Amino acid sequence: MERTPITAEGLAALRSELARLETTARQDMARQIATARAFGDLKENAEYHAAKEAQAHLETRILVLRDKLANSEVVEATVGEVVGFGSTVEVEDEKTGRRSTYELVSSLDADATAGRISYDSPVATALRDHRVDDVAVVSTPRGERRLRLVAVR
Repeated sequence: MERTPITAEGLAALRSELARLETTARQDMARQIATARAFGDLKENAEYHAAKEAQAHLETRILVLRDKLANSEVVEATVGEVVGFGSTVEVEDEKTGRRSTYELVSSLDADATAGRISYDSPVATALRDHRVDDVAVVSTPRGERRLRLVAVR
């Protein structure tokens, strides 16, 4: 199985979330279930059933995090003028002139709304190994996008 690259910070965040879920969140969930159970007949107790469903979601999230941790590998960010894992890039769309800034991170750390895109995404793949003033071509459902690399940090 191929290991998923992740930054040291991303790995620490996963570990922190898992620890919180396995301790505090589980304890809170047990209290919610106990409170709901006290309301009486479990067959018609909506609060109890909602709490048990929330518990199932919590346990599923814990399993997902454990799997991510088991299958991830810390990778150091690329430093220099060439786009690589961990680079922050500023690009300009040649057609629209619109500028965007992206940080190339692991799929585990990706958050498009925060400008953090997966290193394996089509945009990041097109930008890899390019330098300032290079043009990367990205195939999209609406056609090709030509992105001129303005800055690499």
